Amino acid sequence: MNAQYTAAEICGVNPIVAMPFTSQGDIDERSFVRLLEHLAGTGAHGVTLFGIASEFPKLDDNERDRLSQLFISTLAGGSLYRAMSVTDHSTELAVKRARRYSALGADALMLLPPFFLSPSPEAVQAHIFAVLEAVDIPVMVQYAPGETGLPITPQQLAEVAERYPHAVFKIECNPPVDYTREFLRYAPQASVLNGYAGLYMLKMLDAGGKGVMPGCSFTEVYVQIYRHWQAGEYMQAEALHQRLLPYIQRWMSHCEYIIQAEKTLLMQRGIIATDYCRRPGWELTPDDRKSLTRFIDEFHLC
Repeated sequence: MNAQYTAAEICGVNPIVAMPFTSQGDIDERSFVRLLEHLAGTGAHGVTLFGIASEFPKLDDNERDRLSQLFISTLAGGSLYRAMSVTDHSTELAVKRARRYSALGADALMLLPPFFLSPSPEAVQAHIFAVLEAVDIPVMVQYAPGETGLPITPQQLAEVAERYPHAVFKIECNPPVDYTREFLRYAPQASVLNGYAGLYMLKMLDAGGKGVMPGCSFTEVYVQIYRHWQAGEYMQAEALHQRLLPYIQRWMSHCEYIIQAEKTLLMQRGIIATDYCRRPGWELTPDDRKSLTRFIDEFHLC
């Protein structure tokens, strides 16, 4: 194994790839490739496949294998780091998948710890350690207690950071800022990213975070906010983020809501062919769809 990226280089704006389907619910490979090519031109720093926004629980293994190959080949030779999420609840399968993704050419992994049937904290820790020991590329350990129901203390997370320098931490508890500050007190060397649609993007950067992992339908807006912040243009960053907040606060009231909203945005922008989400999903109202059109106009996303 030969890692090209260090944990510290997994930073910036790293959107989660949405999963395009045909109107019959089949994988739309043409739209998937078009979406990846679009993301490569947004100024993002990385891109991640098989996150929650990718509807990963609704994909079968054959689809994941094919999408993995397309993901790596389409983005080969570009400037984006390519991350892939390991979501298996079996430690043995997670280790195999992590090694397979690394061998395929992933620059980093994201790891969703197991939560089904409430495994013990010791079992979860062993799972995380096993995956981290299986590869030498950066691994983003995902802390999403709202989705998994699994609490992990900042001290426990800091133990992972101390033991594995190639670990990165995607912290998306709600709210994440105080948790992140405490975690970084225990592990000041650690790299932290935040998801949650970028609701806390600027506060997390101020707390010591290194980047944001939102959905992918308006990546350009997050890139612009991040560039303002990097340039020390904090008022401009805050003003743009404040314009974004009313939309993402509404959509983030439910995971399936923002998945559908982002998919519809991608369709309205002409990047993917349909906004179909595999069921069960979320039904947008006519007002939702009008709001999405206003969003595109307000942020000049034609």
